[in-house]
Amino acid sequence: MTTEDSRPVPRRRSPRKPRSAVTPAQNRSRRRQTPAVRAEDYAHMSTSPERFLNRELSWLDFNERVIDEAENVRNPLLERVRFLSISSSNLDEFYSVRVAGLVGQVREGMVVRSPDGLTPIQQLAQVRQKARHLLAEQQRVWHVLEGELKDAGIVILPTDSLDETDLAQLSTLFDERVFPVLTPMAVDPSHPLPFIPNMGLALHLRLKDAASSAHVMDGLILLPAQVPRFLRLPARLKEGQETPDQIRFVLLEDLITLFAGRLFPGLVIGAAGVLRVIRDTDVEFEDEAEDLVRSYETALKQRRRGVCIHLALDRKLPDTLGREMGEELGVSEEDVVVLPCFVGVTDLKQLIVDDRPDLVFPPYTPRFPERVLDYDGDCFAAIRAKDMLVHHPFESFDVVVQFLRQAALDPNVLAIKQTLYRTSRDSPIVHALIEAAEAGKSVTAMVELRARFDEEANIRLSRALEAAGVQVVFGFAHLKTHAKLSLVVRRENGSLRSYAHFGTGNYHPITARIYTDLSFFTCDPKLASDSARLFNYMTGYAIPAKMDALAFSPITIRSTLQQLIQDEIDHVKEGRPGRIWLKMNSLVDAELIDKLYEASQAGVKIIGIIRGICCLRPGVPGLSDNIEIKSIVGRFLEHARVFAFGNGHRMPSAKAKVFISSADWMVRNMDWRVEAMVPITNPTVHAQILGQIMTMNIKDNLQSWTLTRDGYWHRVSPGAHPFSAHEYFMNNPSLSGRGSAAREKVLPEAHRPRERPDRILED
Repeated sequence: MTTEDSRPVPRRRSPRKPRSAVTPAQNRSRRRQTPAVRAEDYAHMSTSPERFLNRELSWLDFNERVIDEAENVRNPLLERVRFLSISSSNLDEFYSVRVAGLVGQVREGMVVRSPDGLTPIQQLAQVRQKARHLLAEQQRVWHVLEGELKDAGIVILPTDSLDETDLAQLSTLFDERVFPVLTPMAVDPSHPLPFIPNMGLALHLRLKDAASSAHVMDGLILLPAQVPRFLRLPARLKEGQETPDQIRFVLLEDLITLFAGRLFPGLVIGAAGVLRVIRDTDVEFEDEAEDLVRSYETALKQRRRGVCIHLALDRKLPDTLGREMGEELGVSEEDVVVLPCFVGVTDLKQLIVDDRPDLVFPPYTPRFPERVLDYDGDCFAAIRAKDMLVHHPFESFDVVVQFLRQAALDPNVLAIKQTLYRTSRDSPIVHALIEAAEAGKSVTAMVELRARFDEEANIRLSRALEAAGVQVVFGFAHLKTHAKLSLVVRRENGSLRSYAHFGTGNYHPITARIYTDLSFFTCDPKLASDSARLFNYMTGYAIPAKMDALAFSPITIRSTLQQLIQDEIDHVKEGRPGRIWLKMNSLVDAELIDKLYEASQAGVKIIGIIRGICCLRPGVPGLSDNIEIKSIVGRFLEHARVFAFGNGHRMPSAKAKVFISSADWMVRNMDWRVEAMVPITNPTVHAQILGQIMTMNIKDNLQSWTLTRDGYWHRVSPGAHPFSAHEYFMNNPSLSGRGSAAREKVLPEAHRPRERPDRILED
């Protein structure tokens, strides 16, 4: 059992005004100065496992960058609270999936090494150490934020500070809304520990006799998920005030402790604190089951009772309790932690109130593509005129919904095919498909049941679709369908024309407001035919005899990428520039990383914008001197995948080969999922991706981090010319989405950066 901080957490003052030059993250990174480069120190790396960074530790590094955004004073206060909550939610999932997997490997005695050369035992030890550091960082940052919230008029009050009016209101609240859903349980040798659900909170009470003060027993009360953890007290307005000085909250566990005598009559509280468990959420599905849906439903019920992986306890609880409960729950001592400030940091998002707009990001309304408006809202006419790329969330996801709704209502539309990996509970995409089926159109929905943590939602929507007459297909038993495709077949002028949509993100209207993704619309015959072939592969399992333009996993994306990288190597050997720009969530695949190393050694200049996991080690003399890796973490979650190859030219160039994809460079995306990789040949869309999206992402210095050869991430200093890619996209319409007023200008040659031997872009 570990205590994250046995000492009081010091109060740190954050500056009132944003500082553009130095942040806490920068201060830390400056203490990690990279030592002087000596080529001989890295000579062994070309063949050593050390040429790879560990996947699990790299993910934890990403989550540390999220925590740092909670300290970034450029962000509004409640947004900093949101970042902290997100970091906790991320870490919860990491424990329940990745740590659980490592624990399982260790229990099974597996000794297989990761690409970076670590055994499961070694990985688990390093992961636990790093994860404990992040837990301690979350506690420290919350201590700071709690003080700043108090200064801003948002307070969490202890119950002993409340007056009689507040106590009377809480008494009524407890009796009417909380008491009916509570089940007090005794914990002693005759009463086994009750089941605590995954990521569930429980209030542990040490109960004493009211007369003798002798310890009687322990009690446990599960905190009901249906009741908010932060209960807002009625506002107190002074005479003449329209808004209160404070927004006041009381914690649910404090409310229950205050009135615990109503649950355990005759007993008083000796000590009270919360605890929280995380369980293994991995489940085994019977891929060969006769009824795949029923098999998944059974497996998902098992998930709720998964093995405990992690136990967190309030510091107010007795020291011995963690060991006792850890033993009973089967949690190893290394995975029992005592937290000094707050258990369940994920719940802090409940503090983000609507009536403090000054403490959140200013509202942003995505633009609807002017191109579609130019054609009176007719998506098909706009796409026929020219291919169109929509950049979410800066441009509205409504255009994707409108595309399908128009197809559903159009009497000339004969068929619609759609993949669904993740979508919202009341999805307008699903409603459009149902409407189309009820109108007599042929509608096929390729639903992926194994979208982690969305399995139950996908089962529900598949049944709703089937009830409306949609042909629902669940795809391969051994492959996840991750490609984002829509295909509409329409009768026009006595023949059939197909309209295709290719996405880098899910058909999810909620996440489309916060994820940066790309939606590509086209009626190009080759791309549309390839989309139809890919749908036939997913539904009929027959590998397409040919593809005119698309590459797809698990068959051709890996080999296509390898050849594109090799082409850049060949360009350099023949005296032409070699350039690769990559943007993705994760870069993990060892085979592709080694190919990038080969390209770097040949002299190809490579820039990778990798939001999350990066197992490539950049800047290593003789191995990756020509590779730069950066990450952008900010208001919006980077999610788009773009692969660009200079094709013998410096970038950005109209001659470059550009692709968008649903796939990250991970083994699972290359070999175990159905993915699509789409070439971009339309000049305007091509210029938008290279000259706008990629160039501005590379130029960003306000939300960017760079990765060093030694595996450390450093926040970029904005210097004299601060630039935010997110702010740029919020304020500048995209090239292909603009209407007639834009005159559809392609990036002129004069706008290219000057060519320099040591840099690809220059401010």
